[in-house]
Amino acid sequence: MKTIEKPVTIEQEDTFKVILSKYGALALDKQENLSELIGDVVGDLDIEKGTITFEDTTLPAQILGFYMPEAKQWSWAWDNEDIFGKDIIKSACEIKAIGDEFGINEFTSPVINADYNDCHTLAMISVSLLNMDGYYASSEDGLDIFVAVKSDLIEENNSVVKFRDTFYTFQKNFNIYPKIAFESYTKLKGYGFKPHDDFALAKIGEARVMAGFTERGNVTRLLIFGDEER
Repeated sequence: MKTIEKPVTIEQEDTFKVILSKYGALALDKQENLSELIGDVVGDLDIEKGTITFEDTTLPAQILGFYMPEAKQWSWAWDNEDIFGKDIIKSACEIKAIGDEFGINEFTSPVINADYNDCHTLAMISVSLLNMDGYYASSEDGLDIFVAVKSDLIEENNSVVKFRDTFYTFQKNFNIYPKIAFESYTKLKGYGFKPHDDFALAKIGEARVMAGFTERGNVTRLLIFGDEER
């Protein structure tokens, strides 16, 4: 009898760390795709039009929130409709709704004491949860405004090497649960997933990415088998 794989979703008992573990690697994957398109070009945010422009490339944008460096505070855009207008904060409102449903304080608190890295983490999770294609932090009058973007201009790189490298970078640089992250990233990418006692496999076409884990769930090895060019 074929086992039906459990999809990746937020569950009522999930902590913020678990949610980041589930959705963060995919967000990093998307962010790398965006970087391939815009490079080092500085974006020009037009709040009235709801767009952000990188030289000749204009992308539709949704404001997620903004960071005040002096106060070290993140403010969600859903709490600032009077500043931005309702059309450009729809995605932020969706995050608020998710927070209300699952009791996620990080999504429902209008202002959060945070550092710059915390803001990137909030934006990353938002991008994955809302199926957006990336985010960008735009500096505007002493604020760092984080916007989510979605566009067919952002091409996906679905190579096996990128999958391995993205997961390695994610588990190395973020405080997450690597086993949960590997399984979730694999499934969210639409790849086959096969768990074992001390390792797991991501099946990507004819190739396989194997992640080995300690008893505590830390990564011991990350290997590719098969066609690396796929």
